[in-house]
Amino acid sequence: MTDSSPSLLIDPTRLQTLLEEAVGRFAVAALASCDSTNSLLCQRAKQGAVSGSVIVTDHQALGRGSRGRHWVATPEGSLTFSLLWRFGEDLARMAGLSLAVGVAVVRALEACGVSGVSLKWPNDILHDNAKLGGILIELQSDSEGAQAIIGIGLNLRLPEKLELTDFALKPTALDQLVSPLPERHQLLAKLLIELADVLDRFSLDGFSALREAWQKHNAWQDKPIHLLRDGRVEMEGLCRGADADGALLVETVAGIERCLSGDLSLRAS
Repeated sequence: MTDSSPSLLIDPTRLQTLLEEAVGRFAVAALASCDSTNSLLCQRAKQGAVSGSVIVTDHQALGRGSRGRHWVATPEGSLTFSLLWRFGEDLARMAGLSLAVGVAVVRALEACGVSGVSLKWPNDILHDNAKLGGILIELQSDSEGAQAIIGIGLNLRLPEKLELTDFALKPTALDQLVSPLPERHQLLAKLLIELADVLDRFSLDGFSALREAWQKHNAWQDKPIHLLRDGRVEMEGLCRGADADGALLVETVAGIERCLSGDLSLRAS
């Protein structure tokens, strides 16, 4: 793949010097381009890649967002990476993992001076109801437990020409929220530091240990919402946050309803 854009490739050696207490916990591979960091890391996991393996790329051609949407990464416009993490528990204990990862992302952004970041169940990162980034988690199990491929994409800058009709939520980017824009090594280091802490806690106690932190950043906590499936309203009520297993709680006229289906789309009423 050829491209005239300048390379902003992450230097893994430099990154290690910024990882503080998490130094040595991540094996980072920086690629000029790949189709999808999640897909590539999934292949490497099958070949024995260790927990803590990270792939970060300048250009991602076939990245995947939620519900199969296309996610294109460019070095000047985004920070996109995937992390392999292995758990000793089975898949049943992984409920709420995407919400826990969202907590880590918010904490990392706050450490970089970005305030006002919120989370939309189950995997969107927002600011002022605009989409700043997203999380895509793919889970598998084997005889030793569960493994997660955790993909994270953040908008650093928006393209000059952007067709807003292509987005369910209008996009935003870090350069609109903080100045100067966090340097890529510093930003990735903060993300990995917070991910190590959150994933350690999740491994011990599940999402329940991080539920309060997620509720604090829930974009529509105690606000009216509706849930869509294939563009049609399936449920509406007040958002009461998430249960201890990561299920969305909606207070309807019939009482509290639990929603676990990731193919539902949540919107403010």
